[in-house]
Amino acid sequence: MDYKSIFKTQKDFFNSGETKEYSFRKKQLLLLLKVIKSNEKELIDALKADFKKPAFESYSSEIGFLYAEIRHSLDHLYQWMRPESVGTPLIHFPSSSKIYKQPKGVCLIISPWNYPVQLMLAPLVAAISAGNTVMLKTPEETPRVSDLIEKMLKENFDDSYISVIRGDGALVVPELLERFRFDHIFFTGSTVVGQKIYEAAAKKLVPVTLELGGKSPAIIDKSANLKVAAKRIVFGKFINAGQTCVAPDYLIIHEEVYDKFLSILKETLDSCYPNPLENENLASIIHERSFDRLLSYLKDGKLVYGGKSNREKLRIEPSIIEQPSVESSAMKEEIFGPIILCQKYKSLSDIKSWVDANPNPLSAYVYTSSKKTEDFVINELAFGGGCINNSVIHLANPNLGFGGIGGSGIGSSHGKYGFDEFSHHKSIIKTATWFDLKMKYPPYSKLLMRFIRLLMR
Repeated sequence: MDYKSIFKTQKDFFNSGETKEYSFRKKQLLLLLKVIKSNEKELIDALKADFKKPAFESYSSEIGFLYAEIRHSLDHLYQWMRPESVGTPLIHFPSSSKIYKQPKGVCLIISPWNYPVQLMLAPLVAAISAGNTVMLKTPEETPRVSDLIEKMLKENFDDSYISVIRGDGALVVPELLERFRFDHIFFTGSTVVGQKIYEAAAKKLVPVTLELGGKSPAIIDKSANLKVAAKRIVFGKFINAGQTCVAPDYLIIHEEVYDKFLSILKETLDSCYPNPLENENLASIIHERSFDRLLSYLKDGKLVYGGKSNREKLRIEPSIIEQPSVESSAMKEEIFGPIILCQKYKSLSDIKSWVDANPNPLSAYVYTSSKKTEDFVINELAFGGGCINNSVIHLANPNLGFGGIGGSGIGSSHGKYGFDEFSHHKSIIKTATWFDLKMKYPPYSKLLMRFIRLLMR
């Protein structure tokens, strides 16, 4: 693929100014919505072919998610684009101040495999809304989805506006970052790869959005509704077979309800996933490398539920491990699979110790009826975002920004937050000429100093 030609045509098209118009952006969003709708069945089939993703999960977490994201953007785009008036200090009289939201230019979106439809196209929605052109790197791990999305985009959008990049990410992405200075890079994936992209981008001072991972805890307080908590944790953890960046990675359970909750959790898993290795409601593991990594975690603690696997079908039962060592791989690395770890806690300080000992959580969840516990989790723990008495659903609200903190990410996406991420906020102050205070110019007087002190105190 001639990357140089694509990059140049995108730069030229952006410089033409066509992408900046509201009518153009709206038209492209409507076209993208139409394209997704007309290929809905094919997308669901492709997700099933790549890693046996259940149709319900394919629609609810990928396609339906995109419908909501596009419609939200269409509903608010005109308002987002309008210059924002802000206050002006009296010392600058007679002036007014505004912030103009302008597109950045040619953007690179690097997509992961775990939600290949949503995580390819949701950042694209934000980039289109903000008025940019896009080079979109698809994940090689999901070839059917990547093939289909390439076909969808190539048939409906010119390469000078949206271009699909294929190939081994370990080879293609470094080449792109070395050869070109993009105006923004949006990456979703592992922290290790994110660090390399951040380092390469920093050499050219390219702004980045990094949606990474981390150890996301779910806290089960003794005041929680344990049956509801178990169902919502099972949903949040085992959707996509746990291959979700915001899935609860480990549970911190109050010692007074630990045994009772574990029993309810096992019953809930029995009910939701009978015969799990054959159950069509549970996705497969993406590839054998990930399959082997997950099996190694089963040795890092006391296995109290599940543990069986099928290498040929790349399936692993929902599994529960008790009391893994703080130094074990399972507690040091993001699980990203259908295995959940369980620890006990006695006091709120114990919760903070567990969370601080692990990589920055992208998300955190607390199940409680206690306002004290709720406030403690929100105010004392460092994490990207989360839920109270639920799991993962904060991701599906386009009114909420989604992003990490520290090692779990930089920047935000979804809705206006995604629009802002792909926009440059240009600050402008405009001063009238009908009044011009002569005394503010040299030579400065003592009267001017008193006047300035009064205005700037």
